[in-house]
Amino acid sequence: MVVNWKCPYCNHAATITGNNQSYSVHKFNDGNYTGADLGVSVKTVVCPNAECKQVVLTVTLGKTRWANGHTHMDGVAMERWSLLPASSAIPFPQYVPLAIRQDYEEACKIVNLSAKASATLSRRCLQGMIRDFWNIKKGRLVDEIAALEDKVDPDTWAAIDAVRTIGNIGAHMEKDINTIIEVDPDEAALLIELIETLIKDWYITRHQRQERLARIKAVADAKK
Repeated sequence: MVVNWKCPYCNHAATITGNNQSYSVHKFNDGNYTGADLGVSVKTVVCPNAECKQVVLTVTLGKTRWANGHTHMDGVAMERWSLLPASSAIPFPQYVPLAIRQDYEEACKIVNLSAKASATLSRRCLQGMIRDFWNIKKGRLVDEIAALEDKVDPDTWAAIDAVRTIGNIGAHMEKDINTIIEVDPDEAALLIELIETLIKDWYITRHQRQERLARIKAVADAKK
């Protein structure tokens, strides 16, 4: 089967063929609680990008059916696990501070297991970015967000302020960032999306601008 695909490691867009992927199903019944034949499917995809070649591994549990001499997964999956990569975290460049990348990656990894733990890490990540990138240090995240308003564009501020005011996140923004707060998965996912946007808009945009200016300077110096 040929499919259009984007690597979660390097973001390389590619066409995946039988040379880059494999798929198998292990069927069992063994008197399981559903009374039906179940199957565990294992799908692997290897990124065709020569500079990546990472393995994407997905395991699915569900009911099976027999067709055309083969066992197939049937209907909606009962469970699905993304084993490699371990989460949906974007692999940000190393010039993004390590502590920020670690908090972000961990928040992504556990968002489906514990939304409140994920949100705690995201709040800490947000504070770390505001302190590192903007050198704003007020003690409380809510005060640091307030001090950020006149330093960022209106759209960025509106997004940060919108997340600051939703549900339990808004209700507990004044608390210490390491305090565990109850949030629902949608709130935790929204925080992760905000973190991703800010990393791109702040760190990556700044780095790309620095590279462009360095190239311009290098060309100008060569002309002298």
